[in-house]
Amino acid sequence: MKPMPARRELPSDQNATGRCLGAEELAELEGAIDSGTLTPTKGQAVRSFEGRFAEQLGVAHAFACTSGTAAVHLALMALDLEPGDEVVTTSVTDMGALAPILFQGAIPVFADVDPETLLVTPASVEARLSERTRVIIATHLFGCPCDMEGLRRIAGAHGIALIEDAAQAYLARWGDRLVGGLGDLGCFSLQQGKHITTGEGGVVTTDDAELARRVRLSVNKAWPYGEANPDHEFLALNYRMSELVGAVAGAQLSKLADVVAARVESAESLTRKLGELPGLRLPRAPEGGVHSYWKYPVFVDPSRVQGGAVALGARLQEQGIACAPRYIQKPAFRCRVFQERRTFGTSQWPFTLARPEALDWSDAAFPGTWRGLERVLVLPWNERYAAEDVDFIAEAVREAASSLEVAA
Repeated sequence: MKPMPARRELPSDQNATGRCLGAEELAELEGAIDSGTLTPTKGQAVRSFEGRFAEQLGVAHAFACTSGTAAVHLALMALDLEPGDEVVTTSVTDMGALAPILFQGAIPVFADVDPETLLVTPASVEARLSERTRVIIATHLFGCPCDMEGLRRIAGAHGIALIEDAAQAYLARWGDRLVGGLGDLGCFSLQQGKHITTGEGGVVTTDDAELARRVRLSVNKAWPYGEANPDHEFLALNYRMSELVGAVAGAQLSKLADVVAARVESAESLTRKLGELPGLRLPRAPEGGVHSYWKYPVFVDPSRVQGGAVALGARLQEQGIACAPRYIQKPAFRCRVFQERRTFGTSQWPFTLARPEALDWSDAAFPGTWRGLERVLVLPWNERYAAEDVDFIAEAVREAASSLEVAA
């Protein structure tokens, strides 16, 4: 058996080795501080970032906020849901994309995913629709776009709003459009590990003027700055991004195209170097889509690789490759907030408003979710990978997979 390659320290998106932060961000921060104005209601940095973001995405409106979670909350607030309305979402996502649904008094209805991508499909979403469905959330996981053509068709046919969670999918495409600009509303995150970062931050996008006004107000406690006879028009919070964060965001946005290009180039290089390995399915964009590689997910067939994703991941972790078997350890609906309905005191609200069918979280209802989580191994990825890093990962994956290969 060929020995594993010598351990190598890879660039990490959790520190400077894997991030493109530098002089440009410092210069923008200095300008914001010199201005003496750090609130976005009076400053220019956040406003400039919003305008440039909208232009780059090809949408009419973009609004900065404090986090990706805030972005999802703002998108839902813009739709003015009624308590008990249903939001069809994915079983494989972060709590930050789910908590806002509950805070708006709506019911998350989980759709199953394709086990080979962990993305919702038009068929899995349509199977969960009801007369109470008001919203579909399409999550573009790992940088891979969902089937937006099919999801838009379903949303339009049923008169349902479509929100894109594009937190992991900057500059990914479906057809000739960037994701985040294809639904009624798009949501982005600027958290530490995303394609561009301000540590924490978010953006909401839309082409709809009425929804845009609702988002703008929702960022600002429902206070319509600049309009005649302003008043707090509805219940809303303060989700404003500070000028300091906006300054960093502006500098990061200037680097986004190069960041994504570097990630795509190195990911495609790894795919070529790995070739056809028994028991491994490598990431690829769906027909009509362009992948932007937030991470590099590999799907491992346990009938061909002894121990499956967990065993393969353990071998790679020994070499310093901080990979994550299963991505998340359990489907979102298995978290305590859902299983124990731990929401507002002991009320269990808004679950008390739900149809029983909406709370069907049985294993039988989610075969794709369980199969996909069992098989996925998520490799870390960032824009600072050199060719030598890709070579190291390729050799480590080949040797680990070979050592665990089950004879056909």
